[in-house]
Amino acid sequence: MTAENMKNRVCVVTGGNAGIGKAIVQALAAQQAQVVLVSRDKERGETAVQDICQSLPNAHVELVVGDLGTIATTRQLAHTLLDRYPAIHVLINNAGIWPTKKQLNADGLEQSFMVNHLAPFMLNRLLFERLKASAPARIVNVSAGLYVNGRVDLTKTPYGHDFHPIRTYASTKLCNVLCLPLEAAQLAGSGVTLNAVHPGVINTDLGIMRGPLGWLMKLVKRGWGTPEQGAVAPVWLATAPELASTHGQYFNEKEAIPLAKVAQNAGLAQQLWQLSERLIESV
Repeated sequence: MTAENMKNRVCVVTGGNAGIGKAIVQALAAQQAQVVLVSRDKERGETAVQDICQSLPNAHVELVVGDLGTIATTRQLAHTLLDRYPAIHVLINNAGIWPTKKQLNADGLEQSFMVNHLAPFMLNRLLFERLKASAPARIVNVSAGLYVNGRVDLTKTPYGHDFHPIRTYASTKLCNVLCLPLEAAQLAGSGVTLNAVHPGVINTDLGIMRGPLGWLMKLVKRGWGTPEQGAVAPVWLATAPELASTHGQYFNEKEAIPLAKVAQNAGLAQQLWQLSERLIESV
C-alpha cells in the first residue's frame, strides 16, 4: 500500500497515546489513513491527537477511549469500534504493559496477561468479521523479542501465581506468540492477514522501576532506539504493498524469522487457546 492507497483506510491502533503507538499513529496519518487512536486515558489521548494534528494539519485522527484491562471493558471497546466504523482495514495491537508488581484485574487475571495476550486475542476475534468485510485487511501484533525468555504455566501465569517483575512480561508476550500459528490458520483465505513483529529495542516507559535499579534502567535506555524507529516495522507490515499476502509470520523488525523453540510447543499453544476462549466466554 502506497501513501496514495492508504487514503481514508481505517486503521485502529491500541495504546496510541504514547511511545511506539503514538509514533505509529503519526506515521499512518502521514500516509493519509483515517487513524483511530485507542487510549484508556481520555486526557492523554486527547493530548496525543492534538500533538499529531499540530504537526500534520491534514491528519485524520480520532480518539476512542477504551480500556484493555478487563474482559468486559475489552469487549466494550470492540463494540464501540464496530458501532463507529463501518469498515476497519488495519488493526495494530500495540498496547502493552510491564508491571513491576503483581496486579490482578476484576477477572482475577494477572494484569499483563490480560493486556499483553488476552486483549489482543479478543480484539482479533471480535473485529474479525468487520475486517473480513473490509478486506484486504491486516492485523499486526506488536510483540517483543523478550518472549524467548518467557515460561508459561497455564495453572500459574494467567493468575500471577508465578509473578516476577521481569520474567512475567516475557511470559505474557510468549502467550501471544504461541497463539500466532493457530490464529493465522483460522484466518487463512479470509482476506485478513496476521503477523507479529518485534519493533526493536526501544526506549519507552515500559518496565519503569523505582529506586537504584530504575535509575540504572533509565541510563541504559538512553542508548536504545526512539519510538519513531520502533514504529517503522509495524507500519511497514500494515501498509507495504509487497506484504499483501504475507501471513502468519514473526518479524524481527523487517526480517521474517522462525519462532524460537519455546514458542513452538503446539500442545501448550492449543491449551492456551482453549483457556483463552473459556476466559473470554465466561464474562
